[in-house]
Amino acid sequence: MAFEGSYSIIRQTVRELRDEFLPAQADVPLEFDPGDAIQIDWGEVQIYLGDKRITANIFCGRLCYSCDIFVMACFSQNMESFLEAQQRMFEYFGGVPRRLIFDNAKVAVKEGFGLHARPQADYRNFAAHYVFGTDFCNPDSGNEKGLVENLVGYARRNFFVPVPKAASMDELNEDLIRKCLNYRARHKVSSRSASVKVLYEQERMYLHKIAPYRYDTARIATPSVGDFSTVRFDRNSYSVPVTFLRKTVTVKGYANSVRIICDDKTVVTYERLQGQGKTAYKLEHYLDLLERKPRSVFQAKPVRHTVRQELLDWGAKLPGGNKEMVRLLRLCVDHGEDLILDILNSIPLGITPSVDLVRSYLVNGQYTLPHGRFTNEIPVNTVDLTYYDMKCGVKAV
Repeated sequence: MAFEGSYSIIRQTVRELRDEFLPAQADVPLEFDPGDAIQIDWGEVQIYLGDKRITANIFCGRLCYSCDIFVMACFSQNMESFLEAQQRMFEYFGGVPRRLIFDNAKVAVKEGFGLHARPQADYRNFAAHYVFGTDFCNPDSGNEKGLVENLVGYARRNFFVPVPKAASMDELNEDLIRKCLNYRARHKVSSRSASVKVLYEQERMYLHKIAPYRYDTARIATPSVGDFSTVRFDRNSYSVPVTFLRKTVTVKGYANSVRIICDDKTVVTYERLQGQGKTAYKLEHYLDLLERKPRSVFQAKPVRHTVRQELLDWGAKLPGGNKEMVRLLRLCVDHGEDLILDILNSIPLGITPSVDLVRSYLVNGQYTLPHGRFTNEIPVNTVDLTYYDMKCGVKAV
């Protein structure tokens, strides 16, 4: 006997059976005590960093009683970013709640989920330092942290539209803090009896005091400085002064920065590179070496990767050749590339360029206009020559 049903009939029957045996469950409305909890979550946004458009990660935290917010942008969602963002959140709110509520992120959870989740060792140590408990949500249960889920969407619409532009991640995060403070000062959640500012002032009194010693959230490595005066960290390389060649240094990788330390002193700090196989150079690290090996100046990666092409083209015209180019680079490091380019562009046409000429325009590190370029004429007082004519016997015409 031929089957007389259809796909739509089967789908309708399944829906009816599901509604009968698996009725929809309503969400339980929640209410939190002051200082009880913060909900945290991640989201992705688009930003312009310098002249490049990239995908950034935003860490969002929200106090459950007052609904006050914290938003921080990071390059990635790794452990050091996760810990540093929470540390800055505690400092922003002025205290630590009794517990944090978030999903089963692999960066925090070693295995299990919900009540059975086991935290990663690094996160367990961090929680012990700041003395808070952890509540991990069940899988696909965004309703268990609805306050911060809403915050992620709010931040995307209000903080990242239009796409923000910043010179560095630190600059972007400073702007985000200003926006969070503005939210605290002006916002009121419709379901709450008072403004965010009023409720936050109440809740702040119930937050635990932050530990006096700041937890070091960095990922640490101890590489040796290679032959090219660089150290490798997290699949990328960073330059150090050539005087550290073949020494062992300590590299601390934070959410958005990398700090290189030797003998308990910070050697250099970089914005953290993303991806892999990249190298960050600082020109000043190689100037002493270039002064000994000037023939390599125009092919040296630290020069080609850090100096603008306009300056390289101008340097190729210097009468002193490679050695004079190195001297010009020294001026760039001492006074700034923008200032040196401004001076170079001010030199009149037809004058042979030289480093000594550029240096002559620098007085105590300040740029002065070249001689002969005055914006106003020198005032000349009119002199009455009548007495002189009479003395010389000259008749005035």
